[in-house]
Amino acid sequence: MQEAEINADEGERNLAALLKNLNPTLDEQPYVFVSIPSDDERFIPNFPIKGLFREREGYTCIIEQRIADHNGLEYSALFCCLTCEVHSSLEAVGLTAAISAVLAEHDISANIVAGYYHDHIFIPQADARRAVAVLKNI
Repeated sequence: MQEAEINADEGERNLAALLKNLNPTLDEQPYVFVSIPSDDERFIPNFPIKGLFREREGYTCIIEQRIADHNGLEYSALFCCLTCEVHSSLEAVGLTAAISAVLAEHDISANIVAGYYHDHIFIPQADARRAVAVLKNI
């Protein structure tokens, strides 16, 4: 692979450019966070997972509410996924801090997950549309 090809996939690092091109989009599908013990045979799920993280206590899965309900998985709140469409670098400095700060100013909880290409923010369902408006005005 050529050097230019590698750099093209790294994403934007400049904070001003990231914030200018944030382009937040909202997936209004209700998502939930569930915890599955690491020794639970259900860890190898037969359902789609939006996000997965292994913690000491077990696996945190971000899944659609309907899937959690269908599988009898417990959760405590409903979230919508807000995706920042700008292709951010995993090494960009300050993006999650800026997003968190502006949402905190508006009393909006933010659970941020960095993907390879984009940052995804899980916002309480009741605050989702307001969060999009706030981030569009960053």
